[in-house]
Amino acid sequence: MQPHWEHYEHGADIGVRGVGPTKAAAFEQAALALTAVVADPAEVAALESVEIRCEAPDDELLLADWLNALVFEMAVRRMLFSRFSVRIEDGRLTALATGEPTSPERHRPAVEVKGATLTTLRVARADDGRWTAQTVVDV
Repeated sequence: MQPHWEHYEHGADIGVRGVGPTKAAAFEQAALALTAVVADPAEVAALESVEIRCEAPDDELLLADWLNALVFEMAVRRMLFSRFSVRIEDGRLTALATGEPTSPERHRPAVEVKGATLTTLRVARADDGRWTAQTVVDV
């Protein structure tokens, strides 16, 4: 099963969905979908890494916290991220997000993501074993 990400329509906002063989892989793919709302992840070089830690009482809130932590780091550091390495254990997420400073000329940012919402928030394992992590982000 190849991990992948996708967007889905939701009113004026946009849904981000990650699918993978593990929960961590689905979270990584959801992060790529978040980046893809702003710019093409393939155009973002993996030059600098930022460590991110989150903790939440359940997987859904952990996903929202993870994506909101990325939105925060993107805004404060003025960076885009294209590679993610996520570990999840006992409600705690530890990750490295790797990317580069935003270049308006090269990345051509489409929108600014304000944050992850609780709308359609879901983290689940399907019968075939693959994980899905999704939510709507406010743009």
